[in-house]
Amino acid sequence: MKLNTNYLNLAESYLFSTIAKKVNAYQAANPDKQVLRLGIGDVTLPLAPVVIEAMHQAVDEMSKKETFKGYGPEQGYAFLKDSVQGYYARMGVTLEGDEIFISDGAKSDCGNILDIFDTDNVVLVPDPVYPVYVDTNVMSGRKILYMNANAENGFLPMPDDSVHADIIYICSPNNPTGAAYTLDQLKVWVAYAKKNNAVILYDAAYECFTGEGVARSIFQIEEAKTCAIEICSFSKTAGFTGTRCGYTVVPKALMFDGVSCNKLWLRRQTTKFNGVSYIVQRGAAAVFSEEGEKQIQANLAIYQNNARIIAQTMDELGIFYTGGKHSPYIWLQCPNGMKSWDFFDLLLNEIQVVGTPGSGFGKNGEGFFRLTAFGSEQTTKEACARIKKLLSK
Repeated sequence: MKLNTNYLNLAESYLFSTIAKKVNAYQAANPDKQVLRLGIGDVTLPLAPVVIEAMHQAVDEMSKKETFKGYGPEQGYAFLKDSVQGYYARMGVTLEGDEIFISDGAKSDCGNILDIFDTDNVVLVPDPVYPVYVDTNVMSGRKILYMNANAENGFLPMPDDSVHADIIYICSPNNPTGAAYTLDQLKVWVAYAKKNNAVILYDAAYECFTGEGVARSIFQIEEAKTCAIEICSFSKTAGFTGTRCGYTVVPKALMFDGVSCNKLWLRRQTTKFNGVSYIVQRGAAAVFSEEGEKQIQANLAIYQNNARIIAQTMDELGIFYTGGKHSPYIWLQCPNGMKSWDFFDLLLNEIQVVGTPGSGFGKNGEGFFRLTAFGSEQTTKEACARIKKLLSK
């Protein structure tokens, strides 16, 4: 028996596990201190009323023999796929129902989608990068290339024609940097992917935060259906971080050597996945109803205002940052040339504010720091006041 020794090439613990251990140790030693958490990207507002109502109705259905649901379709119930399909249509993107696959979240699909691609493929990821993109490929033993995202290019790297890649990761708006591509920029990436016979894995988990001038879906570029898969989630859109629901779009036009990626993913899911619970899917379908979108926007507006508060604080302190406008993340340069973990320790120990060290996202993240807008308005304002007081000394 042999183990998959690729796992030995991973960092000893996941970034956010390390942060949690540090914060828990501090809190245990200082129980009288109020710690304000602007680190992990977890939402804090409750599910919208229309979502709760839909879930309650679904629970009632499960209590009656006539409406009870057992195993559902692995790729998702038609009512939720229709809801997602309508959402895309309102942004000008036409999808077929069987191109949409319902999942238990974007993180799962980001890792699981690799099952349909050979381990010999070369992977291209930005640096800094969401750790899941790197770690899941390290687990499989794939070769990983990095493209430099930095202050000079606004943390939005563009293709290098001298580099060949088979699998390309794009997250826009980006985690951790908050930077977002325009449609014109994505067109360049689509052209690069087609030239290299590559696939783009497009993480659109934060598309609900976008405004005018940036892309919401890679499929707003029609040619992308021949070279891209889009992965999205209800976690940030509608607060489903604890409820777990997302979706992945695999176009029928996406084929390599005459083989349909859509059919491979369907086969993978029907073998390894039993689907998301009926109750959760009913709640998710309500998100894209007329009333659902109205209520969801009210919640998103609170997070967007928090992002503006943090961004304004950085402006007042004269600190360089990206994000905050089309994203719930503010990616700021650590003051006075500090290292990321040193800045983390300074904020935690001096003012009890928790963020995420940029170095945890890659070598280009060293010297940067991520704050999130997912706290309450009161927490965000208090954290910013503490930061302003500390850094104005």
